[in-house]
Amino acid sequence: MYDLEKMRNMIETMSKFNQVEVLRILSKHGDVILNENKYGVHVNLSDLKDDVVNELTDYVSYVNAQELALKQDEKQKEEFKNAYFSN
Repeated sequence: MYDLEKMRNMIETMSKFNQVEVLRILSKHGDVILNENKYGVHVNLSDLKDDVVNELTDYVSYVNAQELALKQDEKQKEEFKNAYFSN
């Protein structure tokens, strides 16, 4: 089983766009209880069924892979810029 605390930390550090997508994943499951107040939406991850946790795990992994690819592309772009366009 995936480490729920690690997942929570990853979701908390995601951009608002990705957090909204996590909320969309959770809200499509009717048995997930979402507690909303003026500070945000809170979910007890330990109450989630395995299929919901697996879906969240897949999404978190996808976002992390996407961010890693973007960082590598930016690094390569910077290397090209320094190699070919420096004065």
